[in-house]
Amino acid sequence: MADSVEKLEDVIVRSAEQVASDVRAARDAIATVIFGQDRVVENTLVTILAGGHALLIGVPGLAKTKLVETLGVTLGLDAKRIQFTPDLMPSDILGAEVLDETATGKRSFRFIAGPVFAQLLMADEINRASPRTQSALLQAMQEQHITVAGARHDLPKPFHVLATQNPLEQEGTYPLPEAQLDRFLMEIDVDYPDRDAERRILFDTTGAEHAIPKTTMNAELLVSAQRLVRRLPVGDSVVEAILSLVRSARPGPDAGELGKLIAWGPGPRASQSLMLAVRARALLDGRLAPSIDDVLDLAEPVLKHRMALTFSARAEGRTIPDVIRQLKSRIG
Repeated sequence: MADSVEKLEDVIVRSAEQVASDVRAARDAIATVIFGQDRVVENTLVTILAGGHALLIGVPGLAKTKLVETLGVTLGLDAKRIQFTPDLMPSDILGAEVLDETATGKRSFRFIAGPVFAQLLMADEINRASPRTQSALLQAMQEQHITVAGARHDLPKPFHVLATQNPLEQEGTYPLPEAQLDRFLMEIDVDYPDRDAERRILFDTTGAEHAIPKTTMNAELLVSAQRLVRRLPVGDSVVEAILSLVRSARPGPDAGELGKLIAWGPGPRASQSLMLAVRARALLDGRLAPSIDDVLDLAEPVLKHRMALTFSARAEGRTIPDVIRQLKSRIG
């Protein structure tokens, strides 16, 4: 029995080393095209390894669309893009049934799949679509299938949504409801590149030749990696850190004095997301188990879109990242 357990551990170790090597190769391939966004690339890869969806927040021109295209190539996934607009209908995303007539005059309905049938879907400016259209994507994100005319249609595996939002212009937008925000494993802020990265962008993207990313993985390897993430062991100290952090981000006694600033906080899905994210980050770094540092580093992108401050806290100039930093300081 001990031998079989030992062999199983050896298999997991070998698998983890191979997966970590593949994912690092993907990260290096992305770095040949996307410059100055190392943290964004890492968090996006962690989200995909954890089997989740990500919300990318940033002003136009920071390579958010380019990142999704490059991810599709390097990970070997079928990637599609939808530009969300106020007049976009659910059928424009999901697909629709059309009436077909044969040469003999027999009529029948045929389903034409929409762009949601992709392994990597970019939802560009998702907050520009109406709530009706947003809710159509909600079922796809949560349940991995859609329903059209009462018939169920399963989405391809893996299935990931990378949605973008412009934080500046809010005219003509429909803010995402909390229920849909909670479906995103992470909210990733895309900031301006530093001076050296922007200098490299100037030379590498305006010349006669453009870097083309290499394919380093495929869908089958990615699904295996996602299964492996769920098998990585997590120490008790890391589990306690996750529980303490998420529970203290809710209004109530666990938050202490900070609880008076919080209007509503993250639910158990946040704990699940953080648990998967720290495992995925450990695997990305070639480690076989996550640490408390992983919890602290990923706390903000996992929690900040799952909580809100009271009106009085906002009036005092308090922000959610500021509150999360104070909560993290209690752990380490």
